[in-house]
Amino acid sequence: MPRPLIGVTLDAEKPGGYSKFPWYALRQNYLDAIDAAGGLPIALPHEPDRVADYLQHIDALVVTGGAFDVDPSYYGGGDRHATVVTKDKRTAFEFAVTKGALDQNKPVLGICGGQQLLHVVLGGKLIQHIPDSIADALAHEQPNPRNEPGHTVAVAKGTQLHGIVGTEELAVNSAHHQAAADAPQGVVINAVASDGVIEGIEAPAYRFCIGVQWHPEFLISEGDAKLFRAFLGAAAAK
Repeated sequence: MPRPLIGVTLDAEKPGGYSKFPWYALRQNYLDAIDAAGGLPIALPHEPDRVADYLQHIDALVVTGGAFDVDPSYYGGGDRHATVVTKDKRTAFEFAVTKGALDQNKPVLGICGGQQLLHVVLGGKLIQHIPDSIADALAHEQPNPRNEPGHTVAVAKGTQLHGIVGTEELAVNSAHHQAAADAPQGVVINAVASDGVIEGIEAPAYRFCIGVQWHPEFLISEGDAKLFRAFLGAAAAK
């Protein structure tokens, strides 16, 4: 059987570093993890007018992370916190393609900032800066390398995520200063850090709609590999 075609969102960078002109960026291990789980990844440029065309071809969507934030205007978050950095065209595209994928019941996996974007698409709000909102918060922007665990999360029994990873606790990496703030109708919280920060969400009304606040593409645990395999299994079951 042909491999499912997995659309993967890109980051966008201003001129400098790799090129003197604007450029797209994507860490290789996102694509490696999809390939290892049986998918054929394809990068999606930030063209909101092309969303319908992309969705005609892809079988599933991965919304990746990045060092930026969803504009609070998308979720009625009020004034921007001083730490908030936005990438407006990327967010406009990711919002549209994620909503379109869900409307067509295509599997969606949101990773780190991608989970936050997914949460907003599903009607949720975000904490704009964890240290200002959570007392005695963990170091969610971990000081050690991202290919090492930063803390653990408790996985809720009875959730789709729990059924996939088969454990009530996962060691995860952590590279974020924002997080989901609530559980709107249709959204289930499936993982939480010890300080109460929401680390995972899912929407059971859809075939596969899961967001995780960590970066499972680093495959720190077997649970990470199981998550990608489950996502690809859903993508293959057209």
